[in-house]
Amino acid sequence: MELPTWNYLLNLPMQTIKVKEKRFEIAIPANRIAQRVEELQAEIYLNYQDRTPIFIGILNGSFIFMADLLKGYPGDCEMDFIKASSYEGMESTGDVKEIMGLKTDIEGRDIVLVEDIVDTGLTLEKLLENLKRSKPSSISIVSLLFKPEKCQADFKIDFLGFEIPNEFVIGYGLDFDGSVRNLKHIYRLQES
Repeated sequence: MELPTWNYLLNLPMQTIKVKEKRFEIAIPANRIAQRVEELQAEIYLNYQDRTPIFIGILNGSFIFMADLLKGYPGDCEMDFIKASSYEGMESTGDVKEIMGLKTDIEGRDIVLVEDIVDTGLTLEKLLENLKRSKPSSISIVSLLFKPEKCQADFKIDFLGFEIPNEFVIGYGLDFDGSVRNLKHIYRLQES
């Protein structure tokens, strides 16, 4: 990975980075992500202020978003994680490869599923089917990103960070073959 160069006068990264021979440009800067996460905290709290929801992060992509979301969440809550994957390289296969990890009994509980991105929606749809078998009281979905033109599933995202076009994005938990999840901005693939 080619690291971004810095503009020392403004203390800001340059607008593009190179990862695995592909160029990416900033799509959503870190300060805008942080602002939207704070807004989502308030929206979710207003919905659950009298209850103790269980936030379930879908690994690996949601871990940074979920950590930031819950660090400032003003209400009582619990958390757990599950793991599912449907990506190979830069494409969603739509085939959920593994589902594991949920250790919490969710029967009769309010669930907030935390997703980094809803692309085809097929992974999330499969997870929803599986979770509903455990008879939770309710299930809400919070997603940082949503690609409406690519979504093939039929469910409602209750709390949404950003709607984005059908572009490949990385950073802030989103990976490119396992790398660059640690970038603080969200970058989009530049067209060649």
